[in-house]
Amino acid sequence: MAQIIVFLPLLGALIAGLFGRAIGERSSEVITSSFLVVSALLSCVVLYNVGFGHETGTIQVLRWMESGDLSIDWALRIDTLTAVMLVVVTGVSSLVHIYSIGYMHDDPHRSRFFAYLSLFTFAMLMLVTSDNFVQLFFGWEGVGLASYLLIGFWYKKETANAAAMKAFIVNRVGDFGFALGIAAIYFTFGTLNYDEVFAAAPEMVGHSMSFLGADFDTLTVICLLLFMGAMGKSAQFLLHTWLPDAMEGPTPVSALIHAATMVTAGVFLVCRAAPLFELAPVALGFVTFIGATTAFFAATVGLFQNDIKRVIAYSTCSQLGYMFFAAGVSAYQVAMFHLFTHAFFKALLFLGAGAVIHAMHHEQDMRKMGGLYKMLPMTWILMLVGTLALTGVGLPLHLISDALPNLGFAGFFSKDAAIEVAFASPGTFGPYAFWMAIIAAAMTSFYSFRVLFMTFHGQTRADEKVLSHAHDAPAVMMVPLIALAVGAIFAGGLFANSFIGDGQEAFWNGSILPIEIHEAVADDGHAVADSDGEEAAAHDDGAMSILEAAHHVPLWVKLSPLVVTLFGFLVAWYYYISKPHLPAQMAARNGLIYSFFYNKWYFDELYDILFVKPAQRIGRFLWKVGDGKIIDGFGPDGVSARVLDITRNVVRLQSGYLYHYAFAMLLGIAALVTWFMFSQGGGQ
Repeated sequence: MAQIIVFLPLLGALIAGLFGRAIGERSSEVITSSFLVVSALLSCVVLYNVGFGHETGTIQVLRWMESGDLSIDWALRIDTLTAVMLVVVTGVSSLVHIYSIGYMHDDPHRSRFFAYLSLFTFAMLMLVTSDNFVQLFFGWEGVGLASYLLIGFWYKKETANAAAMKAFIVNRVGDFGFALGIAAIYFTFGTLNYDEVFAAAPEMVGHSMSFLGADFDTLTVICLLLFMGAMGKSAQFLLHTWLPDAMEGPTPVSALIHAATMVTAGVFLVCRAAPLFELAPVALGFVTFIGATTAFFAATVGLFQNDIKRVIAYSTCSQLGYMFFAAGVSAYQVAMFHLFTHAFFKALLFLGAGAVIHAMHHEQDMRKMGGLYKMLPMTWILMLVGTLALTGVGLPLHLISDALPNLGFAGFFSKDAAIEVAFASPGTFGPYAFWMAIIAAAMTSFYSFRVLFMTFHGQTRADEKVLSHAHDAPAVMMVPLIALAVGAIFAGGLFANSFIGDGQEAFWNGSILPIEIHEAVADDGHAVADSDGEEAAAHDDGAMSILEAAHHVPLWVKLSPLVVTLFGFLVAWYYYISKPHLPAQMAARNGLIYSFFYNKWYFDELYDILFVKPAQRIGRFLWKVGDGKIIDGFGPDGVSARVLDITRNVVRLQSGYLYHYAFAMLLGIAALVTWFMFSQGGGQ
């Protein structure tokens, strides 16, 4: 079954990519979409069998690499962590495929587009089913390649090409660290297979490696290098700049990349490598810090963006920060739970935004929208569901009575859990993560409802001609939206107990943090240093204790997400419904804070000064001086040119007249005789 799930998308990509012109655009759409639907349905079966029936195992596909002591198999690792990712990836991808049939119906290159979508999905499935770090890296790079092709799909647009290049290059920065981390794992453990590395990890606690004359903790270095790759792929702070520009691709691409696949690969990596990270608390502290900083940073940038897709993109970046700081405080189950629920409502928001853009003839500026709820009533309802799920609206009824269940949208269960584990964390960066998350939650509420109000409410600012043709998307686009809306409403409540509740230990069944790692971390003999460098006894029950502690946080902590969400909603309502003239006035003043946030903290300008311009100057120097003056000057324009000049002049002596040749011979004989006479005379 697992083989079918993984290889059906590859088969679809090959059929559409190689035979698309022969079978036609419609056949390519139907074949690739059908294959993904089958993979999605089988993935649900696998999740049920693995998560609740505990049918785990490894499926050998073939022998892959043999080099000395290095032996790598192509194998499919099937456990709960893999099964969750299979459902997320194939579920969202299948809906994106179906949605794209309607969204891309006017594009003349649909076969190529659907081939890229399926190729992307196959690469992601290779990543999440990997049983070793080499296979993981293969899928990792495959996703990067496919994302480059998808972001730059409209290659005749200069901005699309630039965005694709930017995404590819920034990810190469992170992947360089990732590759070094994999190399460090091999030189440390002598293997790259997960089980062997994780089993040997406790024995490496306290060991160090030398680099540039200094000693560093081995596991800390490995984990930081791995996380560098995660930072690039998941667009974390400092390596985030590619994510908003990826909006240049078609909207279904944005949903596929930002909702559930490529950007969540980093979170999956940290959770898969939890047995290593758990033994490197300094690295975990860094993960917590970067995740919390990203959650805050991206939320500030999303406050004042006017492109509807860019706002949602920065929201993705912020929510990924929640996942990372949850993993950083050892609550890997919470990180995966938020990844799972986020896939539903973020894909819903992106595809809903695509429905708006489709209705508005590809207009993405919210300042040219407004009042659309009358023309797009179904889209408005679905976008409202996505907004309520993203902001985490819900009622914590269990605070009134333990007999009452909590009621709320998906984000209410997962995002609040991330905030609570941050507060409960005993680590150095736990409080920092908590407050960054609370502030980010307030801003998330503001910019999410800002999108809703600017797009669907108030006086319309749209062109009358465009507005006259605006209507809800066709059924082929609405059905995926409805399916995602169901997940955005119910996924949190239905799966909370399995992911992070009383049933989580049986559900995960050691797939995130094996029992032997719990024992190693809890053993006083394996005490490790905390992020301040002080020796600390490890967690009492490993990662399990943080979930238990989160259930006992103070009441104000449990209520704070709901309070700040309500606050953000009221501020958005005041600015965009009650006093709609205020935002324009604020933008006209161009104040310091507004400019700073609107210009994305000037990271693009900073990187342009630090990296782009110096690289251009180096390239221009090597071109003009190195290649032009030195290489060409010495070669084609130097020695070669002089040889041609001499040859050209010598050729002129070949006149074809006999008396010229006779005269030249006489001159030669005279010169020879003269030389002979003087040389003989000198000898006497």
